[in-house]
Amino acid sequence: VCRGCRLLFYLCRIFRMIEILAQTDDYIAVNKPADMLVHRTWLSCGETVFLLQTLRDQLGRHVFPVHRLDRPTSGIMLFALHREAAQYFTEQFGSRLVRKTYLAIARGWTDDAGCIDYPLKEQLDKIADRHADGDKPAQAACTEYRTLARSELPIVSTPRYATSRYSLLRLMPHTGRKHQIRRHLKHIFHPIVGDTTHGDLRQNRAIHRFCGNTRLLLHAESLQFTDPQQREIHIAAPTDAAWRQVQAALFPEYTA
Repeated sequence: VCRGCRLLFYLCRIFRMIEILAQTDDYIAVNKPADMLVHRTWLSCGETVFLLQTLRDQLGRHVFPVHRLDRPTSGIMLFALHREAAQYFTEQFGSRLVRKTYLAIARGWTDDAGCIDYPLKEQLDKIADRHADGDKPAQAACTEYRTLARSELPIVSTPRYATSRYSLLRLMPHTGRKHQIRRHLKHIFHPIVGDTTHGDLRQNRAIHRFCGNTRLLLHAESLQFTDPQQREIHIAAPTDAAWRQVQAALFPEYTA
């Protein structure tokens, strides 16, 4: 890594700067840190750092979110830089024309490839969605995946077994339901490591003892879309140091 890149990395850490992956007159793509809220919500009481505010201050201009990522998920996020672009990208995401890939580390050995086609009921917040219809039927949801690597290590999460198995996955969600990837992997009994809501808490504690992991191991890897100028765009976000440390510990022989 060149000296300039190292200097930029350390400056970003010191001044809470957000890593910019690509920028045009219409949009900016950034690499969202894990455990950073995108914007203020009723759940954010006591929080002082938000991606939207930090990016706006960093650029000195308004930005418009056009899709979402869960707080614990890291990776690529796209923001529009003016209202017309915001409307354009919101329609692109709403029409499922934006292709997304994610990386995840899950418990157990998954099949080489597969598609999880399992409808999901909308998850409602008790306060924010208190007037919403809680009896709506489950909505179609589909997540395609491919297994990149597997491992079996002497990690004990239960006295019944002396080892634990893990899979490194690339996932392509074809729909955008709330917590879709996390819920789908739980459905096939391969929850994501570090997931405190849909995961295996004993496994999370075992991984923490083994390599110090404290984060959800889900990363928004890439976006592919047509921009307002009708150009085909593909942008990828590198994983952070915490992810790379866990990946090296669990899959020492894997190289991307």
